[in-house]
Amino acid sequence: MSLEQLCILLVVGALAGWLAGLIWGRGRFSFVANLILGMAGSFLGRYLLGVIGFYATTTLATLLTAIGGAVLVLWLLSLLPGGRSRKK
Repeated sequence: MSLEQLCILLVVGALAGWLAGLIWGRGRFSFVANLILGMAGSFLGRYLLGVIGFYATTTLATLLTAIGGAVLVLWLLSLLPGGRSRKK
């Protein structure tokens, strides 16, 4: 992985985590939390789409996959005992 690819990965991950936090209603995460959330969402989204035969080939598709996966991660975390539910 080149330095350019790593930088794009970090920016997409942070952006995806931030947008997922806004969608979920909890947009006030730190940069590091957004980055971790976006990266976890990216891996989960990529895996789930791969299972059904779809693959993100553009940066926009990768971002959308990461956002969807990050929202799914937030939803899964809210199901844990003591997890915070979505704000109403």
